[in-house]
Amino acid sequence: MASVTAESIKMEMEMFGMDCQDESILDKMLEQCLCNRLQADELMAEWVAFSTTKNSLKLSMDTLEQFEHEVLTKKSKSKHSIKREDPLNRTRDIHSLQDLIKAEEEEENLLDSYSTPAKGSQKRALTTPEHPHSKRSAALLASPGLLLSPASFSPSATPSQKYSQRGAKGEVVVTFGAVQGTRWAGRKSPGSGLQLELLESPEDTLHCSYKYMFQRLRDVRNVLTEKIEELGESLRSNFNIEEFSPVSLPAQDSITVLGQVCCDSNGKLNAQSVLLEVGPEQGGQQVSVDLSELREYSLFPGQVVVMEGMNTTGRRLVASKLYEGVPLPFYSPEVKQEMDEVPEPLSVLVACGPYTPSDSLTFDPLLDLISIIVRDRPDVCLLLGPFVDSKHEQIEKAQVTETFEAIFMRCIETIVEGTKSVGCRLVFVPSHRDIHHHFIYPQPPFTLPDLSKDQAQRVTLVPDPCTLLIEGVTFGLTSTDILFHMSAEEISCAPGSDRFSRILKHMLTQRSYYPLYPPVEEVNMDYEKLQSYGQMPLTPDVLIVPSELRYFIKDVIGCVCVNPGRLTKGQVGGTYGRLLIQRSTSLEDGKRVSPCLAGQVVKI
Repeated sequence: MASVTAESIKMEMEMFGMDCQDESILDKMLEQCLCNRLQADELMAEWVAFSTTKNSLKLSMDTLEQFEHEVLTKKSKSKHSIKREDPLNRTRDIHSLQDLIKAEEEEENLLDSYSTPAKGSQKRALTTPEHPHSKRSAALLASPGLLLSPASFSPSATPSQKYSQRGAKGEVVVTFGAVQGTRWAGRKSPGSGLQLELLESPEDTLHCSYKYMFQRLRDVRNVLTEKIEELGESLRSNFNIEEFSPVSLPAQDSITVLGQVCCDSNGKLNAQSVLLEVGPEQGGQQVSVDLSELREYSLFPGQVVVMEGMNTTGRRLVASKLYEGVPLPFYSPEVKQEMDEVPEPLSVLVACGPYTPSDSLTFDPLLDLISIIVRDRPDVCLLLGPFVDSKHEQIEKAQVTETFEAIFMRCIETIVEGTKSVGCRLVFVPSHRDIHHHFIYPQPPFTLPDLSKDQAQRVTLVPDPCTLLIEGVTFGLTSTDILFHMSAEEISCAPGSDRFSRILKHMLTQRSYYPLYPPVEEVNMDYEKLQSYGQMPLTPDVLIVPSELRYFIKDVIGCVCVNPGRLTKGQVGGTYGRLLIQRSTSLEDGKRVSPCLAGQVVKI
């Protein structure tokens, strides 16, 4: 703190248009600065605020006494009370905790030197070791779990009661594949020599932040038009369609039209409000669609389809046949493995935030997840946001005392340090609910400049969405709740099918991680970036789609789709997922074999 002088106080007074020639007043104000640890500008700011509330009080020795009694004394007391509460209320990292313990030990030593130990007291040994450590510090330094305690994260050091009292810990709620007798541990040396990379080349991957909010309607139209044309071409070649007819011309014969499904109003889509909007090559117009003759259908706004039917008036298409999209092929490695070379199964853990209960900013669920990672030793951990949830009660009410970036960094450092003994690879996927990150879709990856070189080798930062290649197995990842968004918009007449499977099939056949148009209000879409980075380059072997909706693991047209749920659901614990994967080199009856051997969704 810079030293305060009478001259500096006088200069501050002149800035406020106050002229004081009385040396005793300047000395009194200097004394107040020194006693209350204030700078000259801070004292003047307090005085101006005080005098304004007292109808422009004049500066004198009496008014300074009143100012000291009513403002400075109370301010000093509040500072002391904050300092006393500081060890519990301020978020700390490992080093600041150790500094705090050291200061407390020095205080204890000072008190002990002035006091006589009670009779029979064995608190301190008679001989002083060269480097004394209290029991408290020894226990804390010996236990990394305590260093990662909830009090080190949050200004609210009160753990969630409902979370701590939850039942059915570790209960398996969903199973997939051959789980009987499955060993969920990773390889002997997790993470070492593991192939884990983004599937696409760096120039085709979103790897840094970009400028947004500069989107023109013409650019959006061009992106949507190109999507219709691209998917239309794949439908035309797959179903051997000769050509697409204009949608607005009356025709007495059956016609085949290509277009995008949309709603005739701003409300929710229903069977009576379906419109088909065609691309510029077919006239660029909209036509109302009658679905009454279709036996089954599943439609959502933004879906590109081919319809066959009658349009005798040019204003209403009576659809008799619906052609939906065609999925992309699966990944096939360029270098084939030797037939006798059977790779060891790979253990993958999947968890999605929030990592705190809604009534507390203590990261108890995250610490429990770290202990599970240490116990099971998976090879790869896919951790999806939000890490600092914008929908958290305390964040919405502005009750945090640290910056969001600081809370996030402490969270990441804890995950990296807590899993150091395991050596597993960590993949961090951002979420549009991460309050400290860019609120745009597609979302650029996190930046962690403070990671050490050893830590950075284990950590992979990816955008949302992305396609990963892990030991020859492709993973599609998105933290955006597309299931929830599409569930609210999809209409269907499909007896015997479930909604989740239909929506997941739409994602795979529309070849997009977010095929819904227009998107929901909370998703800020950049369409040019969506066209570049939000499309599926192929059909992934495993698709991770965390959602507020019920957890599941399903095989949808050969792709294993996983909703691991969220690690916390409100004030109680949620779920996480774990998979056992193995790239198969052989085919069964000429058919592809899914690389996902087994999967489970487990309660935290």
